[in-house]
Amino acid sequence: MVGKYVKLKDAYKSLSEAFTHAGMANEVKVKTLWIEAENVERDPEGYLSTSQGILIPGGFGERGIEGKIKAVQYAREKKVPFLGICLGMQCAVIEFARNVAGLKQADSTEFNPHTPHPVIDLLPEQEKIRDKGGTMRLGSYTCKLRKDSLSFQAYRKEVIYERHRHRYEFNNRYREILTRKGLKVAGIFPERNLVEIIELPDHPWFVATQFHPEFQSRPFSPHPLFRDFIKAAMKSKG
Repeated sequence: MVGKYVKLKDAYKSLSEAFTHAGMANEVKVKTLWIEAENVERDPEGYLSTSQGILIPGGFGERGIEGKIKAVQYAREKKVPFLGICLGMQCAVIEFARNVAGLKQADSTEFNPHTPHPVIDLLPEQEKIRDKGGTMRLGSYTCKLRKDSLSFQAYRKEVIYERHRHRYEFNNRYREILTRKGLKVAGIFPERNLVEIIELPDHPWFVATQFHPEFQSRPFSPHPLFRDFIKAAMKSKG
């Protein structure tokens, strides 16, 4: 797990529990390596080479972002199973835009308000909000899945409901160029056509979600994405 708060493991308590549930479903014990994102920026190979799967969780702020993007790049290029959650998905979009689509200065306006390619941008309804806290996009929203996606294989249904906690979102102005270069939009919020899940078809298992799937995982009902992520990691040599 490549995160910003790994010294405070309780910050990722829900993720740890979801890993445990997914391990039970696959009859394995999941060993989590807690890796500081800033360290990955300096030496991706040194910190990630033994990983059988890479997860990038949510978070806020600029610190560690370039390390997270380096971790996404490593997972994509080395074909390591990858799961991105919230900020992890946003980093995956930025990495793909920079290194596959050729938008070298692509970024999120959260970290670079003046980026020429804001592939991640503030939700329009958030622009005038000054009081932070419970004003994010919160709660459960509908997501419609593509039937030819890893996500559909995991959930085994076309419409799902997942919990959200964010202000920034995939910028649909870049959807055409990124999908033309190979990014798959695997799930959308149909009421507003917001991108909720991205995947890479030419990768063994690469899924990133804007929502937080870990919130719905339970010991005897592991979340489908965590279950299949661990299954894919078991097949990876690391």
